Amino acid sequence: MDKRTIYITGEARTNMDNAITKIYGVFYMAFEVVGQTGEIVDVDCNATLELTRNFIRKLFLNHLMVEDAAFLEQEVNSRYFGSSGKAILAAYRDARQHYRQIKGM
Repeated sequence: MDKRTIYITGEARTNMDNAITKIYGVFYMAFEVVGQTGEIVDVDCNATLELTRNFIRKLFLNHLMVEDAAFLEQEVNSRYFGSSGKAILAAYRDARQHYRQIKGM
């Protein structure tokens, strides 16, 4: 199997009182994905707390970018209760759309 990876980002707005907005202006998620399969092999974001970044990473790691969309969104909705939940979903959807465009899906 070809393990060459691609790098994809997604972005979203957060609440005006969110620390992410105050520091960065916008919320970003970055995904390293196996180009051929869509497997997410690494994830990072610009959340302000390391614990938050690690938790988000664990939610998405080793899942498929497109095929696991419903599961990933349910995981965020049922397990993440920080103020950036909607932004996480929006940034993931944005990155997923970029992946689909790259792959011609």
